[in-house]
Amino acid sequence: MNASSTTHERRQTLSTASGQSPVFAFGSNKIESRHLEQLAFVYVRQSDPQQVRRHRESTDLQYQLVQLAMQLGWSQDRIEVIDEDLGITAKHIEGRAGFQRVMAEIGLDHAGIIIGIEMSRLARSCKDWYQLLELCALFGTVLADPDGVYDPGNYNDRLLLGLKGTMSEAELHIMNGRLAAGRMNKARRGELFNHAPIGYVRTPSGEMVLDPDEQSQSVVRLIFDKFQELGSLNALLQYLVHHRILLGFRPHYGPNRGQLEWRRPNRPTLQNILHRPIYAGAYCYGRRAVDPRRKIPGRPSTGRTVVPTEECAVLLKDRLPAYITWERYEANLEKLAKNQARAASLGAPREGPSLLGGILKCGKCGCRMVVGYQGKEASLRYTCMRRKVDYGEPLCQSLAGKRLEALVSEQVLAALEPASLELSLKAAEDIEKERARLHRHWKQQLERVRYDVERAARQYQVVEPENRLVARELESQWEQSLVKQRQTEEEYARFELQQPSRLSEDEAQSIRSLSADIPALWDASSTSPKDQQVIVRYLIDHVTVTVQGESERVDVVIHWAGGFESQHEQTRPVARYDQLTDYSRLVARILELKEEGHTSGQIAAVLNQEGFRPPKRRNTYNKAMVRQLLSRNVRSKARSQSSDDANPLNPDEWFLADLAHELMMPATTLHNWLRRGWVESRKLNNRRGHWVLWADEDELRRLRKLRITKQGWPDRPYPESLTKPKRQASS
Repeated sequence: MNASSTTHERRQTLSTASGQSPVFAFGSNKIESRHLEQLAFVYVRQSDPQQVRRHRESTDLQYQLVQLAMQLGWSQDRIEVIDEDLGITAKHIEGRAGFQRVMAEIGLDHAGIIIGIEMSRLARSCKDWYQLLELCALFGTVLADPDGVYDPGNYNDRLLLGLKGTMSEAELHIMNGRLAAGRMNKARRGELFNHAPIGYVRTPSGEMVLDPDEQSQSVVRLIFDKFQELGSLNALLQYLVHHRILLGFRPHYGPNRGQLEWRRPNRPTLQNILHRPIYAGAYCYGRRAVDPRRKIPGRPSTGRTVVPTEECAVLLKDRLPAYITWERYEANLEKLAKNQARAASLGAPREGPSLLGGILKCGKCGCRMVVGYQGKEASLRYTCMRRKVDYGEPLCQSLAGKRLEALVSEQVLAALEPASLELSLKAAEDIEKERARLHRHWKQQLERVRYDVERAARQYQVVEPENRLVARELESQWEQSLVKQRQTEEEYARFELQQPSRLSEDEAQSIRSLSADIPALWDASSTSPKDQQVIVRYLIDHVTVTVQGESERVDVVIHWAGGFESQHEQTRPVARYDQLTDYSRLVARILELKEEGHTSGQIAAVLNQEGFRPPKRRNTYNKAMVRQLLSRNVRSKARSQSSDDANPLNPDEWFLADLAHELMMPATTLHNWLRRGWVESRKLNNRRGHWVLWADEDELRRLRKLRITKQGWPDRPYPESLTKPKRQASS
């Protein structure tokens, strides 16, 4: 029943009632002539639409307050009834247009009196109630109910009105507490339900049972099976969309309430299915509690927070029919938590080329290492930068990922090799099961559309031929069902062509041959990096790497899923020769081979044969690299020794190459400093014109500091104290 549709009729009936004695018989000396010159407002309210429909006597009694206003001295044309709040609760002022209108009329000094059946009808919140009293006292408006007339400006009346407002609010809390206790008592028995989720229905007796529709149940089971197989919510959604699998909904309201409807899947629905404990047979109450701090006024659905299942007010396991076990439900929650893109989470497998993303940990601080790509070729690199981001500390360690991933891949393939035959049989079995399940789903869809066609045909055949108004509509529905049946049959035919029900002999032979050569299957173009990540995560819990200082040595510990740990040592590319652990042995060997008369090319061949490896990403030495090492460690010394007689060096003087070697920096950079005047230098008067640089202990400290200081933007160059030589600074 629409409350506003009968408002005008009730007003006319009550205001023109003749032959009736007045309902209220009293006057008041608190009403003055100025009050009678203003309007009288009769406020009518019921708490919810159900009370408006069923408690009509209470509503009629409130409309009869017009007689009270007339008895108090107001004429009928000076009385207004405010009933916009019929069916709205008085817990708060939001959404109550009628109460807001009352406040506005008082503030405009239009109201002489406000009449209500009782104070709880005006407000059940002390905040709103005292705001009304303050406004009435300020503008001299009086309040009235069947018990009397009250002046909010009078102390005794104000005290009485305050007591009535407090009792009104307390009454609301008592009723809510009584209702909440009843709900909790029913919840403890596992019998309090709101709406049945997907895959369930409520019986007329109130019990929760599995959906009687076979296809609806199979789709729910498919969701849990594919999530366990694919491992991520996004992959599950992509699978359902790719195979055009719809979810069976039963609407909770509307003309099709309770009828099965098929809708396309979406991420929030799938996430809700995986998180709800009812699918594991557990009854749970209080999982989505309301936090008042997050609640937005006027929006009932806000403020809800999801608490862990173990912290719910009521949790009864094995209480309802289940689709999965409780252990599997907890494993799904753990998987969803790990898939979150957070620092403490493992993260879902990604499409990028990184194999160890999310499972690689720093051996020094224990944090997860970040995946990065450098250069035009997007070279993979792992960096531990969590403490730098959180605490501003220096980078912990960093290393290139190509060699590390090659090592892990080799260990994974070695672990998979003994199970190659078992894997091939399992793969063939899984493929056949998957195809059988999809075929069964398509057959269920065909069965459903055929039933719809037969039903539409029966409805059309039952109608009388003369009743063309109904026959034409039923005929149209029959034709639509036939069109849908034809489309479904065509889609199923295309599906059968793409994926037959059983594996062919060629497909089975291909699976057996691929499983026999797992490394080839691992490196095949059809195997995506995401597939490799999934396989690695099934076998490996995490990998820990520790770089030995600044050297190329890396300690790798693989923590396998079963608890076993395997330790490995690997080399990484480094930037400088002096970072190599065998750098001193390398230089000594080069000098030894040079003294024996070998050429640079021959020395490079010997170094490669003896297992020496250069820094960066090169695997072998060449003659150019040998010449560079000789120029750094042999020729400068020879030159300084041969020049002692002709041009002896003064104390604290260096040849340019010698000083560059001492500072561990390129000679070209030091020569650039010389041209800028950042070092004290002189040129020898010999045929080659060698440069001689002066640097004592203090000067060496300044140059080393200048070497490690990073230059800022062009408007912020190096400080003058670092670029000015010591002799010039002292002079």
